[in-house]
Amino acid sequence: MLRELLPPVIFTAFASLDEKKIYEVRLRRNSPIVINYGGKNKVLTFSGTNEKVYSSTSIIEYVIKQATESSLYAFHSQIKQGFITAKGGIRLGIAGESVMSDNFVPTTIKNINSIDIRLPHEVVGCANIAYKFINNANGIKNTLIVSPPGAGKTTFLRDIARLLSSGEEIYNTLLVDERYEIASCVDGLPLLDIGEHTDVVSGANKMFAFTNGIRALKPDIIITDELISEEDGDAVIRAIRSGVKVIASIHANTHLELKDKKEFKELINGGYFERIIVLSGKNGPGTYEGIYDQNFKCIYF
Repeated sequence: MLRELLPPVIFTAFASLDEKKIYEVRLRRNSPIVINYGGKNKVLTFSGTNEKVYSSTSIIEYVIKQATESSLYAFHSQIKQGFITAKGGIRLGIAGESVMSDNFVPTTIKNINSIDIRLPHEVVGCANIAYKFINNANGIKNTLIVSPPGAGKTTFLRDIARLLSSGEEIYNTLLVDERYEIASCVDGLPLLDIGEHTDVVSGANKMFAFTNGIRALKPDIIITDELISEEDGDAVIRAIRSGVKVIASIHANTHLELKDKKEFKELINGGYFERIIVLSGKNGPGTYEGIYDQNFKCIYF
């Protein structure tokens, strides 16, 4: 996947590396390239040497051109949100100069000076233990997946979606993939395994996707990544109150930090989530800090 994005002279530095262990590649203008390899950050060097591999303006421009297939306009809606989803489900987080409208609404990002290339990984079975607490004889539990950034929440949610479509009972599952990370859809088709009974809405904000998805698709379950705003929390509350089960994720180091998130006060303190699963990511996706019920009582450690 990296071969199609990176200039050949840069890609040669990856020759001795196992691409399955490459999680991120960070390009910063006129700085050494840093990769996350097997969960640890390291400076990329040319194979067999200690010579650091540097990024540059031309390399960043090359990667953007490859990722957008030379059509920035086609990716305008993504770029203004700070990312690009390339073929193969690769997501590029971008930083640069934000251009704002008169109403302070972002219209685009120009003069891109750094890129975080995140490669999707499927870890089949990483959610097996948690799934027993999410789906039992009493039905599906509304569940919140908690971890710091980069600890495998997206990989975890993807495996939960797969598991929901693997049992004898069929659940109509709606996957709200706002940043094209969970299913990695290209031309509307998921490139990663999210199960056979899963509908995907990509690129839409959660309130729109939840509201219209419930009306049009009548899901039993909604799965979504990264609750960020108060509006996201409201979308979850509305779905749960309408009888739809929700499995979502949120950034936090521990379950105790959730109570400090003022924008999610009603969602967290209202007991809407019957299961809270805390991941550490210390040894990859599926590393648990603990599983808790809606009263924050530990039920698995």
